[in-house]
Amino acid sequence: MGEDLTRLEQGSEGHDGPTLRWGDSEYPVVLPKLRDPRLHLAAVIISIHVLGQVALGFHVSVPQILVAIGTCFIIEVMWTFALEARVVGPASAMLTGSGVALTLRSSGTESNDHWSCDCWQLLALVAGLSLVTKYLIRYRGSYVFNPSNVGLVVTFLLLGRSRVESLDFWWGPLDAWMLMAFWIIIVGGLLIASRVAVLEMGAWFWLTLAVGLGVLAASGHCMTARWPLRPICEFHFWWVVVTSPETLIFLFFMLGDPKTVPESRMAKVRYGVIVGVVCTLLIAP
Repeated sequence: MGEDLTRLEQGSEGHDGPTLRWGDSEYPVVLPKLRDPRLHLAAVIISIHVLGQVALGFHVSVPQILVAIGTCFIIEVMWTFALEARVVGPASAMLTGSGVALTLRSSGTESNDHWSCDCWQLLALVAGLSLVTKYLIRYRGSYVFNPSNVGLVVTFLLLGRSRVESLDFWWGPLDAWMLMAFWIIIVGGLLIASRVAVLEMGAWFWLTLAVGLGVLAASGHCMTARWPLRPICEFHFWWVVVTSPETLIFLFFMLGDPKTVPESRMAKVRYGVIVGVVCTLLIAP
């Protein structure tokens, strides 16, 4: 049984790819192609995780990252196997777990504490529930929300800043490591967004956000954060928000989820503008 469970065989009735034999039954194994944009996105996100561990002082540990990705991996494989009787490579699910680990921070985790298991249960729970929304909240056969986005928003609203924090390490000095992070995000983001036809939508979102924040900055709007001693106002406020890697990550890797955006070109443009306006209105208070 153990040998049968782990053996991959080529060829099966109605399936040209590998199969998994378990006892007397064979199950198709469907793996993502090398040209799959999800694999390219995974390479970008993993590169950011690595930079965060070795140079940028992420307040997240390797076990926390792995448990978030692993939870989504297990749920997706089991769910699709139960519904379709085949083993599907969970590329999208692993991106959900990776996105949660990239953005969510437990308040007790320190930077450079690479092997801490602090609050691993929280990362597993948020990642797992985020993925489940893909199956439970659907419209016309497709999920409505980007799974990691909706899971993170609900987590931040429910638990508050005393328990969890969001990504905010990017406001450090613009050194070589930070420039490398910018390069990975921008180049990788441009290539992926162009492949899935959401680059124009992202550009309209960014332009709308830049104009809206420009109006806020000109009106004297300020923001506070953990890293500066004083409130950030006027041009400085505008600049750090519209050029921050957080904004770019949202633009390239979250906003343009092909399953949650309109199909036509003009609808995508309107969608990008509307999201930019909503972001401005949420930042204004």
